[in-house]
Amino acid sequence: QVQLVESGGGLVQPGESLSLSCAASGRFAAIGDMGWYRQAPGKQRELVATMGESGGENYADFVRGRFTISRDNAKNAVYLQMNTLNPEDTALYYCYAHSRRRGIPWFEDYWGQGTQVTVSS
Repeated sequence: QVQLVESGGGLVQPGESLSLSCAASGRFAAIGDMGWYRQAPGKQRELVATMGESGGENYADFVRGRFTISRDNAKNAVYLQMNTLNPEDTALYYCYAHSRRRGIPWFEDYWGQGTQVTVSS
């Protein structure tokens, strides 16, 4: 199995910044894309940003220019720097990894438990 543990959520005011971190552990042979999704109450889970193993980035339009994803392959970790947060960014943020377990030839999707980000004055 692959475990993803997020940290860094919290309560901030509009316009402020917050950083999220996620570390992967477990019996995996390789990790492909890593990234972040979010789910607000009453809404579907949506892509925030992902990054490939070689560094290719993909952002949702609503965060482009405000959020920055980064990754440390040596630590099997992915990060999300969120700037200029607004109340619409309030959601449960999930870490995501597309990973291959040892002894398994295919990749699977893994999710963290989620970390709450609340933007409110």
